[in-house]
Amino acid sequence: MARPAHKPDATTSRQVEAMAGYGVPEADIAGVLGIDPKTLRKHYRGELDHGHVKANAKVAENLFRKATGEGREAVIAAIFWLKTRAGWKETSVQELSAGGDGVLRIIRQIVDPAPARDAVLDLTPVGCGTVHRLVDRKVA
Repeated sequence: MARPAHKPDATTSRQVEAMAGYGVPEADIAGVLGIDPKTLRKHYRGELDHGHVKANAKVAENLFRKATGEGREAVIAAIFWLKTRAGWKETSVQELSAGGDGVLRIIRQIVDPAPARDAVLDLTPVGCGTVHRLVDRKVA
């Protein structure tokens, strides 16, 4: 006896699109729906082809919202966004020097497509404590 013909509906369409967006293989999606993979491709070609694009867009939207927000999550998200989308990269160039003034300076340079900047951390002894100050200046 033959199976009844598959009739797509809005709920099944959303389910296929979501599973395709999550990266579930077509054979597995067909198995969940109880249909042949050929039938899946016949009725849900658009969902299979574009599900991952919609999923990526949702993740990018959420990341962008976090990256443009406030707090620790915003900094982490912004760094990730800039490294993956804007071509920024981080190199570790560290110089340690103690001049005649007894001030220890640690210089860490971040390389990015924008004009280069040096971040200088002054560890200046003051009384019995130490003052930590981050000085940001453009490199000429």
